Amino acid sequence: MNKFLATTLFLSVFIMFPQSVCAQSTDGKAQIEKVIENFRAAIVNKDEEGFLKLFVKEDITWSGVTTDASIARLYETRPQPAMKPPRKIFNSSPRKFIKSIAADKARIEETISNVRIDSDGDVAQVWFDYNFLSGDYRENWGKESWQMVRTEDGWKIAAVVWSQELNPAPPPK
Repeated sequence: MNKFLATTLFLSVFIMFPQSVCAQSTDGKAQIEKVIENFRAAIVNKDEEGFLKLFVKEDITWSGVTTDASIARLYETRPQPAMKPPRKIFNSSPRKFIKSIAADKARIEETISNVRIDSDGDVAQVWFDYNFLSGDYRENWGKESWQMVRTEDGWKIAAVVWSQELNPAPPPK
């Protein structure tokens, strides 16, 4: 009897409010996808102001992790054998990132694929594969994760973490 009652109650919610349940998740996903596209476009267009508007604030978590294989390659080419290995984890900020993009004369692009979004309508986790390109050279690639929050001004990025595999092939001259 309890199983029947629970099932009936569950189904009645969807019968009474189907538009609001579906519309919120579809609309929220579309809004998050727009932030992803604005992030990508701001990099391509070297749009510092537009890029910074995508974040809750400037001092969010902005941390990358270099793969062990990339660290090993960097360490092999060290100029002095006694040098410490490069750091595996590094931190920066959205402002430093976009300023370095804007200062670079090459065409910079971050391609994004296999996007996965999980949200309850107010917080979201975004996870995707990326390739970071300078001109036609693929500098690094990996997985990227964002924590997002829905504010009065729409969806904003609250944290960014990523892995990076550095290209073992040197850039073309």
